Order: sequence, then C-alpha cells, then structure tokens
Amino acid sequence: MLNKYLFWNIRAKEILAVFLFYFTFSGLYHLALYINQAAFLDRGWLGIFDLADYWRSAGMQYSLFMLGSVILWVIIFRVLKKKDLLLRILVLLLLMPFVIYLIRTLHYGISDIMGWGRLRGTGMIWDLYIPGLFFFIQFGILFAYEHYQENKRKLILEGELRQAALKSELAAIKAQLNPHFLYNIFNTINASLPAENETTREMIAQLSDLFRYQLQASQQDLVPLKQELAFVKKYLDLEKARFEDRLRINIDVAEDLMDEPIPPMLLQPLVENSVKHGLSSLIEGGVISIFIFKEEGKLKFEISDTGIGIKDKHQIFEKGVGLNNTRLRLQKLYKSQLELLDNSPRGLKIKFSI
Repeated sequence: MLNKYLFWNIRAKEILAVFLFYFTFSGLYHLALYINQAAFLDRGWLGIFDLADYWRSAGMQYSLFMLGSVILWVIIFRVLKKKDLLLRILVLLLLMPFVIYLIRTLHYGISDIMGWGRLRGTGMIWDLYIPGLFFFIQFGILFAYEHYQENKRKLILEGELRQAALKSELAAIKAQLNPHFLYNIFNTINASLPAENETTREMIAQLSDLFRYQLQASQQDLVPLKQELAFVKKYLDLEKARFEDRLRINIDVAEDLMDEPIPPMLLQPLVENSVKHGLSSLIEGGVISIFIFKEEGKLKFEISDTGIGIKDKHQIFEKGVGLNNTRLRLQKLYKSQLELLDNSPRGLKIKFSI
C-alpha cells in the first residue's frame, strides 16, 4: 500500500516520510520552547501534549514551512527537473529568501490576529535564520534522495539492458537456424491451396512478409519509416481478418517523413499491445490510431486506442515483454521515455520521441 504511486511518480511512503519529518521537527521545536519558557513549572510535563498550545507555538509555523517547501519542490524538482543541477541550486538559493520572508510575514500576521505570542524586535531575526537553516537541511536531503533514486534507476536499467541483450542474442541465434525453412513452408502451403481460396493465400503471403521483415530487422540498425509502417499495416491487416469490422485503423503521417530513419520493429509491439490488451475483449472493438509528426527536430510518435485502458501504468512493463523491450530500446538508443497516458474518451495513449 505504501509503495503505491499517487501522482508525479511519488509513492505514498514518500509523502508519509515528509509528514513525519515535519511533525518530528515541529515537535522538537515545541519542546524547546516549552522548556525555554519554563512552562513545565506551572503546567507540568504533560502540558507538552496540549495540541492547541502545540499549534500556537510550532504547528502553524511548520505548516507554513511545509507549504513553502512544496512550492519550492515543485519548481526545483518538477518544473526544472531536466535542467542542470547547478542551475537548479542557483534558482533555489534565489527563491529561498523570498519564500522564507513570506512565511514569516504570514506567521506574524496570523499570530497577531489570533493574539498568539511571537518573537519581536531583534529576536525576529531567528524567524529568518531557523527556517533558512531548516530549508538548507531539507533540500540537501531531497537532492541526495534524488541522486540515490537516479542511481538506483540506472542500476536497474543496466540490469534490464543486460537481460534484454542476452535475450536478443538468443533470439538472433534462433532466427539464424534456418529462416528460409519458414518461407519454403509458406510457399508450399500457398501452392497447395486452390485458386478460389485467394483470401487465405493473401494472408499467408502477408504472414511470410512479416517473417521476412523481422529477419531483415535483426540485421539492420535503422530502416526508413515507410518500411516500418508497411510492416505495421500488414500486421494490422492480418488482425483485421480476425476482428473484421471490430478493428478500425487510422494512420496519420506526413509524406515528407516517410524516409526518416527509425529502429526496426519499434511500432509493432505497441500496436500489438493495443490490440491484445486494449480491444480484444471489447465486443464492439475500437480504433487504433498512429500519429507521427516532427517537432523541434525530433520525430514524435503517438499510438492510441479506444480500448479498456490500463489502470496501473507502472506495473504494465513487468507484464508486457514487447512494451518493456521497446522502453529499454528507447532509453538505450535515444535516452527517451515511453509515456503511457489515458486516451480520451477511453483507452490508452503511448507517446515517445526520437
């Protein structure tokens, strides 16, 4: 339950850790004030558990700390996530004084309205120094945690890439056993069919073409986009023979992009996922759309379906071999991420760029 992702790839346990962090430090600050004011002489040590007193002395102020931290965290770790580390630190150092001053202003304003005690005169400097020190410690921990998570992801990715490379080597060895045997079998079956079974003969010819392209793909690093799309269309034509009118296909690619080089067998696993996991269980079927365009010098891909969609998008890579292999190829070749999004009005949309 605590490992469940909530939003922005944040786990429930990470949010819990932040709350415990703030609760612990606010509690220690409340204890320090309680002892410094010698309140235990009049109210005893159990008075420290007075929640109203805790809120007045530390709770409200540290709640404002947390609010300010969230604002800075969104800017530094989300908006500027892909920027250089030194730039992010510089932005943090520039924004931090303004956020701390704003927190102190809000804290003093609320305290004065409610009639609560607060520091005055030269003592007010402590309400700038302590939050500043607190923020430095907190964001130091956050940067260290980000570095730890990034290294952890790299180690996992390296392991997955080694496994994928081993599987690819084994697949290549199997493919080299005698691929022409398959072609000969297909030709033999085609020749044995009577002329009136033209549809079946065409399907066998298309299947033969699929095997031929797969063999060629294992020997090439890049192919023109038009070849990959032709392969995908033949695959979908075979699926249409099974689904008939339940499967509808929409391909939107500008003609001037057809010669763009892309890794072979890049689109078919994604389209197959849409058919197998998205549309196959629907009685009415659905639409698979392929949209490819160029933007800011990069080739952008969107493969969407109107199927049942995927609720847990983080665990799908553990189940789908084709999706996971495509994700690893994109990361290794282009340092690009495979994005899984909800399609509208329903279904799944897969996006990536190279």
